[in-house]
Amino acid sequence: MIAHTVRRAIIMAAGEGTRLRPLTLATPKPLIPVNGVPMIESCIGALHENGIREIYVVVGYKKEQFAHLPAKYPGLTLIENPWYDACNNISSLYAAREHIEDAIILDGDQLIRDPAALAPDFDRSGYNCVWTEGHTDEWLLTVENGVVTHCSRTGGSHGWQLYSVSRWSAEDGQRLKKHLELEFEEKKNRGIYWDDVALFCHPTDYRLGVRPMNRGDVVEIDSLADLAAADPSYRHLLKEG
Repeated sequence: MIAHTVRRAIIMAAGEGTRLRPLTLATPKPLIPVNGVPMIESCIGALHENGIREIYVVVGYKKEQFAHLPAKYPGLTLIENPWYDACNNISSLYAAREHIEDAIILDGDQLIRDPAALAPDFDRSGYNCVWTEGHTDEWLLTVENGVVTHCSRTGGSHGWQLYSVSRWSAEDGQRLKKHLELEFEEKKNRGIYWDDVALFCHPTDYRLGVRPMNRGDVVEIDSLADLAAADPSYRHLLKEG
């Protein structure tokens, strides 16, 4: 029996994308096309394939360039993050905190290769992950009896590599909203990732799980090298070794 169903999505798209300069000097990273399709539209298309059309896109850097999306995708709403240039991405989810219940949260600067990675049904709040035997520098989760017990920011091996796709039940969404307000408003803890809130600031208040997927179902574009690997037309931007 399915415990929860995603009813809405939050796409994080406010950052400056400094690691993809010079491209992002003119274009927000989520709007950079990969094989002719802007990265954020890869995300939106996959959400639509899963019947998720209530979508909130958090914008900040060059926000005006996203203005065409609501008309192109009915059901999509833009939310402005006025703190994007002074705070880490906790500020983006704080700006969208009224919409976290029964939500899937994802970054807009990644490619969704398999729409099934954004399937709406889930049993436990938590993250899409890929099992990793070898070493990774990415965040790595340890799971016992289906529940996340530890997260390593510095990576490791033999664990679940975390990707920027997560689902939150109504109950956990309410809890996350309160914790975001506590950290952002009261503690002024504005230099952290929003993921830190559940994984590091208040880990005992959640019983998160992982949603296994295959490597390549979701492709994170973190550098010009990643971009060139996904779309060879960008190879000219790589510096000669």
